[in-house]
Amino acid sequence: MDSIIDTAMNASSPLMGTSHPFYPLEVEIAAYLANEMTMQVLLTIFVAMILTIVGGTKLWVDKVHPNLPGKEKAAIWWFVISGAIHLCFEGYFSVNHTRMAPAQDLFGQLWKEYALSDSRYLTSDPFVLCMETVTAFTWGPMCFFIAYFITTSNPLRHPLQIIVCVGQMYGLVLYYATAMFDHYYNSAAYSRPEFLYFWVYFFAVNFIWMVIPGLLLVSSVRTIARTFAAFDKMTLALQKGTNGKAKGSKKDI
Repeated sequence: MDSIIDTAMNASSPLMGTSHPFYPLEVEIAAYLANEMTMQVLLTIFVAMILTIVGGTKLWVDKVHPNLPGKEKAAIWWFVISGAIHLCFEGYFSVNHTRMAPAQDLFGQLWKEYALSDSRYLTSDPFVLCMETVTAFTWGPMCFFIAYFITTSNPLRHPLQIIVCVGQMYGLVLYYATAMFDHYYNSAAYSRPEFLYFWVYFFAVNFIWMVIPGLLLVSSVRTIARTFAAFDKMTLALQKGTNGKAKGSKKDI
């Protein structure tokens, strides 16, 4: 895969100052520097970070709330992972979007690796920047609140879960839609054509935030619907009981 990138960089026109592997090849990415770490090293570190977060969260939940159902524990893991990615990783992009091209710190190199599937992350694209900023500083903190509310059985858990899940799914739909619109109507391809970059990075990795939030959204809607149904039954029973007592009192009189 590294040879593909090298070939692409060599094929770029030096006259236009576009010696980079990102699509479209003619897009200007000022001060671009190739990553110092290889793709394999970057992905290994990223996966290790995710597993560390999952492992630490699992140990904490098992110790503090060992009797939580498995589905609830899994939801906590998901929201902690999402919160960490949103707030730290996507927050990094939001704050540092103007210096992404030459960045050589870990997150900078990870974003340049991901940008092979979407070069908008290296050009301060207005939609991507606004979407990631909202995601980082709104959905990120709320994910941590939801994880905590699950452990305490706080009734705010499901309303907030619905808000965050809808926000994540809506943002993803717009993310896909804007890229596809530019591809089909403006002939602008932001992703390299290789399977890894388009189908794995751009589509599959992001689609996780459609599947899991979708399942959690359905779960919360069903829980709230059942709660209101039970409340309505209880209210109706109380009303009948009150009416019966009132009628009985009249007969006694």
